[in-house]
Amino acid sequence: MADYYGLLGLDRGASQDEIKKAYRKIARELHPDVNPDPEVQNKFKEVTAAYDVLSDPQKRQQYDMGGQGFGGGFGGGGFSDIMDAFFGGGGNRGPRPRMRQGQDALIRIEVDLNEACFGTERDITLESAVVCTKCEGQGTANNSAPSMCPVCKGRGETQFVQKSFLGQVMTSRPCNNCSGYGSVITDPCRECAGDGRVRARQTINVKVPAGVETGNRIQLAGRGEVGAGGGPAGDLYVEIVESEHEFLLRDGDNLHVAIEVSIAAASLGTTVNVETLDGPVKVDIKAGTQSGAMLSVKGKGMTRLRSTHRGDLIVHVDVATPQKLSREQEKLLKEFAQSRGERDGDVKIKGHREGLFSKFRDAFGR
Repeated sequence: MADYYGLLGLDRGASQDEIKKAYRKIARELHPDVNPDPEVQNKFKEVTAAYDVLSDPQKRQQYDMGGQGFGGGFGGGGFSDIMDAFFGGGGNRGPRPRMRQGQDALIRIEVDLNEACFGTERDITLESAVVCTKCEGQGTANNSAPSMCPVCKGRGETQFVQKSFLGQVMTSRPCNNCSGYGSVITDPCRECAGDGRVRARQTINVKVPAGVETGNRIQLAGRGEVGAGGGPAGDLYVEIVESEHEFLLRDGDNLHVAIEVSIAAASLGTTVNVETLDGPVKVDIKAGTQSGAMLSVKGKGMTRLRSTHRGDLIVHVDVATPQKLSREQEKLLKEFAQSRGERDGDVKIKGHREGLFSKFRDAFGR
C-alpha cells in the first residue's frame, strides 16, 4: 500500500488544513509549466490520489487501519456501493477537492505561405483564467481557511431514506450547501469571489515550425485555463490557418506556378525568371515547348514538417496565342505556315497516349 502521508510530506497526525496546504504546494511544484516531464506528471497523479484519501475523514480512517480497497465484500466496493448503483448514489464518497485541473483552450492564427514554409514566431494575446494573485488560488480573504459545512459536517454528501421495492434504502447525494466540498468559504476573496482564479489577458510566444499547413495544431502544455481553486492549467492548442498566396498554389510539399510565354519564345526556346519563396530563379524553356508543359525546379517547394527536405516547384507553361495581328504579321505568319507545308483545315488526330489525353491520364493516374 502506498505511503500517502509520505507522498504529501506529512506526519500521520496532520490536520485537514495541513493536508490541503501540503497538496496545494506540491501541486504547484508539479505544474506542467514548471516541469512537463511525464514522470513528474505521474507523480502528480499519485499525490492527487493521496489527497483524495487523506482529505476524506472516512477514507483516511480506513487507510490508517491498513485498508487496501476502502470497502468490504462485493469486489471491494461494499454493499452500500451496490445500493448506490441501483438507487443513484455517487461512486466517489466523501468531499471532493476544490483544486481541479483546468480546461484546454484553442486559438487560431493565420500564417502566409512564406511563414508556413520557413517557420516563424508569433506573440499572441488572449484572455484566459489565471491564478488569483490576491489569494494565491486559495479563494479566501485575509489568509482565512474554509470552515466545515454545517449541513454535511465535512462529509461532502447528505443521506436520506428512499422507498423502493426492497423497502427503505439509505441514499447519498452531494451536499447542496457546500456543493460536495465538505467545507464552505465564509470569507471569500474579493478579487476572485472564492474561485481561486480570475480572467486576465496574457501574451504568449508561439514558435510555428517550418512545414505547417491549415489544420495543424501546436500544443503548448500548461498554457490553457487554470483550474478552479488554483489547480493546474490545461493545455493551449494553436491551430494553423494558411492564407492564400498571390500566385503560388500549394499541393502538399510541392508548389505550383503558371507562366505565360509567347509563341516565338516557346518555338525558339528562352530563359525566364520565375518568382519563388526563395526569390527569382532562372527556368529554361526549351525550343518547341508546348502549351500545358510542366517543368520541375527541385527543392523550391515547401519544407516538409519535422524535416529539412523540401518539395519541388512545378512550373506550368501556357503558350499565348496572339488574338490580333497586323497585316504585316499576318502575312509573315501565312508565309511561315506555307514554308512548313501547312494548309487551312488540316488537323492531326492524336491517340490516347499523345497530347492532352496523355497529360490527363498522367495527372489522374489513369
